[in-house]
Amino acid sequence: MEGFRFTIPYKVRVVDVNYGGHVANSAVLNFFQDARIAYLANLGPYGEIDIGEGCGIILPEAQVKYLAEMFLGEELEIGVRVDELRNSSFVMRYRIERQGRATAEGTTALVAFDYQKRRPRRLPAGFRGALQKFEGASL
Repeated sequence: MEGFRFTIPYKVRVVDVNYGGHVANSAVLNFFQDARIAYLANLGPYGEIDIGEGCGIILPEAQVKYLAEMFLGEELEIGVRVDELRNSSFVMRYRIERQGRATAEGTTALVAFDYQKRRPRRLPAGFRGALQKFEGASL
């Protein structure tokens, strides 16, 4: 998938499909989350509630653009990358493709969050370094 160093396969399940017979718009955010979790695990021992130093992430904003219907049983590929890296946040970009053609795209803004203190904080240095190393010059 062009422009994405990290992708995961995904097969559309019954729970992803709505009354219209295609993938529900809410399911696409779940697809993004599955890809995000896999991306974080690929970077190192990271997850949504642990990106190091007692810090996790929260998602205050998401954007989705639907480009084509997706149906039960279809084999998809979901790409994810980090587009922007800031002091306490970063933006992930996603693309879902079926046989090389985009079906949905989107972004999520993610903020470093201290779940013990219940407040945002700076991104941990180790996590920031892992992102920069994986994404390379694009960050």
